[in-house]
Amino acid sequence: MGQPMALRLAAAGTDLLVWNRTPARCAPLRQAGARVAASSAQVFAEARTVMLMLADEAAMDAVLRRGTREFADLVAGRTVVHLGTTAPAYSAGLDADIRAAGGSYLEAPVSGSHVPAATGQLIGMLAGDPETVAAVRPLLEPLCREVFDCGTPPQALRLKLAVNLFLITTVTGFTEAFHLAERSGLDTRLFLDVVGAGPMASAVSAMKTPKLAKRDFAAQAAALDVLKNNRLVAEAARAAGAASPLLDVCHELFRETVALGHGEADMVAVLHALEARTAPRPEDPGAGPN
Repeated sequence: MGQPMALRLAAAGTDLLVWNRTPARCAPLRQAGARVAASSAQVFAEARTVMLMLADEAAMDAVLRRGTREFADLVAGRTVVHLGTTAPAYSAGLDADIRAAGGSYLEAPVSGSHVPAATGQLIGMLAGDPETVAAVRPLLEPLCREVFDCGTPPQALRLKLAVNLFLITTVTGFTEAFHLAERSGLDTRLFLDVVGAGPMASAVSAMKTPKLAKRDFAAQAAALDVLKNNRLVAEAARAAGAASPLLDVCHELFRETVALGHGEADMVAVLHALEARTAPRPEDPGAGPN
C-alpha cells in the first residue's frame, strides 16, 4: 500500500522524502522524482509531516524508536500521520505519547487495497485535533476519493475496523456463493454475470469477479493481511461487547487459508479453505475410498 500511495504523492508534485525498511522498494519512487532517505531518522530530521504506512504496531514502534530516548527527539515539532491499521487502543496510546513529546498526531486509516491506492480512490478517515486535520487534509487529496472527519483518536480506526468487518464478510460470502455455483455444476461465468447485473453488484464484487473467474489469486489484499485485520476487528468487537458471529467464521476460514499455504494470495484464496472443507465428489480426481 505504501509504495502506490507514495507514487501518487510524487505524481502530484509533493515534495517527498521516502524511506522503506526494504531499500529496493524505493527505486520506483526515486524514478518518480522523490528523494530517498538513508534512514528513518533522516525523514524525521528533514520533514515536518511524516506519513507512516507500516505493517503493524511493532514496525511502527521500531521506526519511531518508541520506548527510547530517541522517540521524543524524532517526533517533537513533527506531525505524525498514521495511515495503517492497528488496534484502536494502540493508536490512542501513541497519540498521547506523541503529544506528550511535543508532536502532533493524526490517525488516518484508509479503506481500499492496492488498486484504489494506485488510482487515488482510497477512502480516508481522519481523527485528530482540528488544526492537524486541516493541515494534513490537502496532502491526502491525491490519495483519496473522499475523506471523512471522525473526531478524536481512536475513532477513525474504530470506524475502519467496522468497515473491514463488512468487507471481510462480503468477500467471503461472495467466494462461498461462487463455490456453491461451481459445485452445483453451474456455468460460473453466468453466475458472476447475474451477480454483476443484480442488486448485489458493487465495486468489491466488480474487483473480485475477474479473479474468481480466472482463479487469479495475485494479491490485491493478501489473505495474511486479512487474517490480521480479522483479529483486530474481533478484538474491537470484544472490547465493545458486540457479537460478531459472521466475522468469527471468517476468521477461522482465513486461518485455514493461511495454514494451507495461501497467506500471500488474494483474499479470494479463501476459496481454497472452502474447497478443503468440501467433501469430494465421486468424479473428482483422487476421490476414491480412503
